[in-house]
Amino acid sequence: MKVDLFDYELPEHLIAQRPLEKRDECRLLVLDPKEGAIAHKLFSDLPSLLSPGDLLILNDTKVLRARIPARKKGSGGHVELLLLEGEGKRFKALARGRRIREGTELEIGDGSVDVRVLGRDREGNWVLEASSTYEEIMKGFGKVPLPPYIKSQDIPEEGYQTVYAKREGSIAAPTAGLHFTEDLLERIKGMGVGIGFITLHVGPATFKLVRSERVEDHSMEYEWFEVPEETAELIRKAKEEGKRTIAVGTTVVRALESRASSDGTVIPGCGRTNMFIYPGYRFKVVDGMITNFHLPRSTPLILVCAFAGRDMILRAYEEAIEKGYRFYSFGDAMFITGRAEGYGVLDNGEEGKGEVWDHQG
Repeated sequence: MKVDLFDYELPEHLIAQRPLEKRDECRLLVLDPKEGAIAHKLFSDLPSLLSPGDLLILNDTKVLRARIPARKKGSGGHVELLLLEGEGKRFKALARGRRIREGTELEIGDGSVDVRVLGRDREGNWVLEASSTYEEIMKGFGKVPLPPYIKSQDIPEEGYQTVYAKREGSIAAPTAGLHFTEDLLERIKGMGVGIGFITLHVGPATFKLVRSERVEDHSMEYEWFEVPEETAELIRKAKEEGKRTIAVGTTVVRALESRASSDGTVIPGCGRTNMFIYPGYRFKVVDGMITNFHLPRSTPLILVCAFAGRDMILRAYEEAIEKGYRFYSFGDAMFITGRAEGYGVLDNGEEGKGEVWDHQG
């Protein structure tokens, strides 16, 4: 299927530039794909949309201080590094600014850290070696990275972390979770809704747009994730009792579906996944989803179209634009209350192939 099926026009002024002072006061579009119904509420109304026994699954990853300002030795040209992963003094990174190449020498801080560019890996990421360790560089010089469409430079670090962030490893926040406050989570737990956690460390795979003409030709990079035994047991119990398992964010969807057997049983464990979900995929675990409004031609947008139906999602996006919803990382939220019938059938009646690449271990 062509990627332009997942395109839409967004007025630039609707791209949210700052988080709200009170996280749960954002708007919440409620989408019921089975009934074709759309409602408009606040995120703080979420408890009224849940039932005792429902289960929310959250991603407890924490964003690293992975954005590192650097300079080219000699010329002083500015380069910004986004550290992806590393071990000891060798690491991978994305880079923007002055052009770099194999052999380029950089310096960080006051020149106390030297960095040499060794080349690129198979995914096109830069491989670098430094005079300090990966962890020392982030601790001494790093800032939490923000998406390039966020122009504000004074966003407090905690504004781009969920209140339950615990396990460091992401280069971007699982943004569907940014709307929760500790008080809201307590209200939800108090009404008998279960809460479980997975970890998926968000990497470039999640936010890279689909550049291929056909969706099926796009490949995602691997991201590390874990589904604990406790969470798998909570899901088993919810299924047994006929209650919904609701994923908070597309990263949670991918983690759970990556560990699902054909009968919907979630097998606890960890590994690396490059699962790519698009229309035609048959969901095995997730019954509902809380998500943000995503970029055109992005893998998260394609995933939610697979879950709720492309026509329903784009109609909801059109209505959100008409009503002035805020979009992207610091924007408003959507609650998809159930799966679409037909597993992502496209408007022309055709289904996607539903292939999923799931590599673990």
